[in-house]
Amino acid sequence: MKTRSLLSSVVLGLLLVFPAAAGDEKDKAPPKITIPQPGVPQIMTMEGRFVRAAYNNEGYAILGYRVANLSVGEKWMVLDLGVTVRDGVPDYTMTRDALTLTTPDGKTIPLATNVEFRTAPLGALQKRAQMQRDSINYFPPHASNACRIGFFADLDSSGTPYDQVALNSQRACAGRVYFQVPDGIARGQHWLNVKFAQSEVRVPFRILTEEEYKLLDKNYKDIEKQVEEAFKPKG
Repeated sequence: MKTRSLLSSVVLGLLLVFPAAAGDEKDKAPPKITIPQPGVPQIMTMEGRFVRAAYNNEGYAILGYRVANLSVGEKWMVLDLGVTVRDGVPDYTMTRDALTLTTPDGKTIPLATNVEFRTAPLGALQKRAQMQRDSINYFPPHASNACRIGFFADLDSSGTPYDQVALNSQRACAGRVYFQVPDGIARGQHWLNVKFAQSEVRVPFRILTEEEYKLLDKNYKDIEKQVEEAFKPKG
């Protein structure tokens, strides 16, 4: 699919509500949104209330962030991540430094190291991530072979952590990734930055206030449609 530069700006997930006309609740228009500006050519989609995807001609990334949305103020963020390369793209070995997190205040945070991960008291966070998660199995059709992103291995598992993952267009690679957020997880717009061999994909996600979530939940289908319309081919 041919990517194109984004013309819209600001925040996906932030519901920019225009005043409704007076009258019955059923007559009120659904909230309008604008699309975030990643600064790179890409297409973005909503696959669930807490599932976001972004892709270009080279790579595809999808994340689930329900637990992060429930962890405001905490020093560790966990995300469910899936990545692959697009059909016809050469194989790519992704290393740990390919992943960074941009926070609402503009700071860029690297992926946590295994030493930081193994020594942190993350048992409760890992249990929460096991219980409160959304499927991220929305890969392109050509990516049908499951593979593990093994940058981290849960403390209660027998898995071994690896510092790289081999991607090809047939592999749908998924796993949990962890970031240490020194100032605590804040509400607002975040980006997961994923570097591929020749380009970068930036997946937007927003840590919502209670009011923002209520608006998203109530108007999800309409908001999803607005996002789809924003990325339809022109002409």
